[in-house]
Amino acid sequence: MNPSRPHRARSRSFDKLSSRSRGAAVVAGLVAASLALSACLSTMIPDAAPRPTSSKAPVIDGVPADLIPFYEQQLEWTECGDFDCTTVAAPLDWTEPDAGEIDLSLIRSRALTADPIGSLLTNPGGPGASGVGFIRDSLSFAVGDALRQDFDVIGFDPRGVGESTAVRCFDAADMDAYLFDLPDEERGTQAWTEELLARHAEFAEACDANSEGILPYITTENAARDMDLLRAVLGDSELNYLGYSYGTFLGATYAKLFPERVGRLVLDGAVDPSISGLDVGTIQGVGFESALRAYMADCLQDDECPFRGSVDEALADVATLFETVDRDPLPNADGRMLGADSLLNAIVSAMYAEQLWPFLTTAFTEVLQGDPTVAFLLTDNYYNRVDGAYVDNSTEAFRAYNCMDYPLESTPEDEAAAAALLAAEAPTVAPYWGGPDPCEAWPYPATGVREQITAEGAAPIVVVGTTNDPATPYEWSVSLAEQLSSGVLVTRVGEGHTGYNKGNACVDAAVEAYLLEGTPPTDGLRCE
Repeated sequence: MNPSRPHRARSRSFDKLSSRSRGAAVVAGLVAASLALSACLSTMIPDAAPRPTSSKAPVIDGVPADLIPFYEQQLEWTECGDFDCTTVAAPLDWTEPDAGEIDLSLIRSRALTADPIGSLLTNPGGPGASGVGFIRDSLSFAVGDALRQDFDVIGFDPRGVGESTAVRCFDAADMDAYLFDLPDEERGTQAWTEELLARHAEFAEACDANSEGILPYITTENAARDMDLLRAVLGDSELNYLGYSYGTFLGATYAKLFPERVGRLVLDGAVDPSISGLDVGTIQGVGFESALRAYMADCLQDDECPFRGSVDEALADVATLFETVDRDPLPNADGRMLGADSLLNAIVSAMYAEQLWPFLTTAFTEVLQGDPTVAFLLTDNYYNRVDGAYVDNSTEAFRAYNCMDYPLESTPEDEAAAAALLAAEAPTVAPYWGGPDPCEAWPYPATGVREQITAEGAAPIVVVGTTNDPATPYEWSVSLAEQLSSGVLVTRVGEGHTGYNKGNACVDAAVEAYLLEGTPPTDGLRCE
């Protein structure tokens, strides 16, 4: 049985990496999902921005002749609430610029100073998280005040995502059935595998039918080329960029393609570009188990915690709870049934930030009493589902990028080794982490490659890693910083996903000194 592909590695809240890793978008998404996270609301309210002014001229030095019409676009910004918005046309296929176009949606928070450094592009992760929504709905969560002062902060929806030309698959009812209907067959059997593969095939067929031919071109390499187009039309000779989670892979890919155009890049919560999808999912499983252990150690110190005894004893109780809901799922008020998979997603959702741990405690307490309401709220946050509607297409785009970026290369021996590692290192989640790879049913073969990225000739690239980050485990940040010829590693000692703007003054100072002044931190800086 093949451990699932990367969970979302979203920007700073919940991301893309095994079948459940997203990023910053997850924490911000909790607000949108109305999870009653009142303590977090104050950090996610957009701040006022100055009104639009004229754009700088595009920078087209070194651009091939057949791409110049795209690079010469003049941006027309319009007011959109407290921000400015625009759309940029990009080639559908960068190898054949005449084969059609797609639209890329941008949002700008203008610098508060009269003489800004330039543009700072941001990406919240996923893949599939909306960069437009990230800035519009949670500007102060996306970037600190110092960056907002001196940069035009730019959010964009990568190709296939959100308000850009987007991947479309199921309507809400069909998506609910796909994500939440319980399998008829027994977990782990061949019949169960075939049942899930059939579901994945139906989903993939719907994506192909409803996405107007864009699926083969939804790749990180194409998105990185789009980012160079955005750099140019924004009037910047070099790219300044802050990418979280999956956004680190996007930024590193940009550096591989355009090392001479790298300005000040910060990659926070890194994805290792050299490892396979199987390894990504497996390592994430171990990472989420580690985060769950940290949560449980904290929970057991609280009288409200529904578990008792040692951490190992409490996790054994969680394992029993998994077995119980897998055997006898709990009915939710909306008709959905909470089985082991949805319970696991609730746990994963809460592991992205320590601020969410109290909500997991409530979810556990209520599930033990037969009520799955809060567990489903956490699960819905993972999928950006609010009141029965999906507020974005992040799940569809997540699948599209993963299936095109990660080749199907694992052997049965690889899968057996991965399953053994999960069983040994992540015994609580391991029985529910695996499943058939949904990309086996994808209608197009992967075009991405898994390889080290060195980006020879690039300016310093700062990589931030958090020691117990479950979605993008710390070892990936160490690896990426070592791969990059100009990599500089900053370590945040702590819990949760990503490190900048998370309350650690040492990390914040290092990131902001580099982005604002061009002064990279000392390689190996460790922030307790």
